[in-house]
Amino acid sequence: MPYEPAPQPADKLDAEAVRTWSSLAVAALGRAREDIDAINVYPVADADTGTNLHLTAEAADRALGELFAQPAPGMTDATPGTTLAQAVRAYAHGALIGARGNSGTILAQLLRGVADVLGEEEPGERQPGPLLARALTRAAQEAYQAVAHPVEGTMLTVAAAAARAGEGAQDAGTAADVARAAYDAARAALAETPGQLAALGRAGVVDAGGCGVVAVLGALWQALSGEEPAAEPVPGRAVAVPRPPDPCEQPDDGPAYEVVYLLEASDAAVGELRERLDGLGDSLVVVGGEGLWNVHVHVDDPGAAVEAGVVAGRPYRIRITHFGDERRRARGERVQRAVVAVVPGEGLAGLCAEAGATAVLAPPGEVPAVSELVEAIRRAHAREVVLLPGGAELRATAAAAAEQARADGVRVAVIPTRSAVQGLAALAVHDPEGSFDEDVVAMTSAAGATRYGELAVAERQSFTSAGICQAGDVLGLIDGDVAVIGSGLTETAEAVLERMLGSGGELVTLVLGPEVPEALAERLEAYVQHGHLAVDTVTYRGGRHSAPLLIGVE
Repeated sequence: MPYEPAPQPADKLDAEAVRTWSSLAVAALGRAREDIDAINVYPVADADTGTNLHLTAEAADRALGELFAQPAPGMTDATPGTTLAQAVRAYAHGALIGARGNSGTILAQLLRGVADVLGEEEPGERQPGPLLARALTRAAQEAYQAVAHPVEGTMLTVAAAAARAGEGAQDAGTAADVARAAYDAARAALAETPGQLAALGRAGVVDAGGCGVVAVLGALWQALSGEEPAAEPVPGRAVAVPRPPDPCEQPDDGPAYEVVYLLEASDAAVGELRERLDGLGDSLVVVGGEGLWNVHVHVDDPGAAVEAGVVAGRPYRIRITHFGDERRRARGERVQRAVVAVVPGEGLAGLCAEAGATAVLAPPGEVPAVSELVEAIRRAHAREVVLLPGGAELRATAAAAAEQARADGVRVAVIPTRSAVQGLAALAVHDPEGSFDEDVVAMTSAAGATRYGELAVAERQSFTSAGICQAGDVLGLIDGDVAVIGSGLTETAEAVLERMLGSGGELVTLVLGPEVPEALAERLEAYVQHGHLAVDTVTYRGGRHSAPLLIGVE
């Protein structure tokens, strides 16, 4: 059951107040989501700012709910023990882990700034009003620092105005007074954003991210006072919008991809990462700290952005999104059809993104959550979606995600791909201009006609369909079963290829793992050309997390 917030005393700033704030923020952003999406023109007119803010708030709220569901260390279920510091830290951490898009990433840093102050001391040590004012100021400061090139007229401006007003109201005493002053100032600042940012002025809209800040601050005031904000932070209610955005006026010359990932890295490595990513694209936001970061950037070379993360530390939960036709999205329209592909390696994710698909990274042995696939389907902004799960173990998750997306009005077809190479084969024949049914049939046929092989290294002695293997042996799998046991990658790969090509084929696809040298690909290409003159070979880099070698034969 969802948490039912209760009004708080005007000067009560504790864990329960944070929980109430979170619940109300999710509700406010949920109500405003579609309206905020509709006025999203900066930094990219991709009509998803409201959705990203709502998903980020939901992730933060889930983390807070999990904290309250478990007793604090050393305490029993009957002992109330969650402190303000624990609550705000869980709230901020949940937002960091679940941040979506540019706006969600900045919201996560705003919440981290709040946590950096409220997590230091309990309000009994200081008056709640001044403490909250200091937290809002820290939030605005940290958000500005997280953005590589801050721009006025955005949610940063709105947050800064709220912080200044909160500081001015702190002498009034109560936390509710500070929250009300911050909320009113944020609404006023939001109304001024079209005059500060040319893209907003041309479109005749206020900043979409700023609308989200107003919603969150309105929820904070409501949580502390019990009074409901009089207006929602959407056009025509909180502020007047002169006219709807004109998609014809939207520039279409920005980077083509959004890259987002979580990163485990040191502060020093992240400093170098910022410089490297800043040279690759724009809309760079890096938030977090204490070894865990959320990285967001818009680039034309998604592979280079991911590689920069690999150099800095350990990137994971990598999401690469192709912006597609921004003008249609600016009108709030969906594209007709899109492909969502689950892939095991970062290089494959970039490859799918370059082909126009929305990629979801799932390293071998990991199964993405249903919610992650549903979110990817939403990010595709399409009326029709073809979902490529990429593994037999992922089909149940893909089916559940498809069912949820269908409830949202999206037509979804799941193609039962059992390997990433089958997904590549299906993507190669994808025809977004043809009928949905014909496209699904063609993609299904291409995937089904592709035999798939894989090389893996045995971790222990075990029985296989090809005999007993020892730890360190190279296993050659064909269509999911061990067919060859060898001592080296090259000879095992050649044996697998020979068996797979024994029943014919026109194209061999090789996907190399991160540690496999190019010399192996050259050797295998020569092997295919020597024994099968009519067969072509293509080679890709699977990137980090992918198997040593994936083979597809069509």
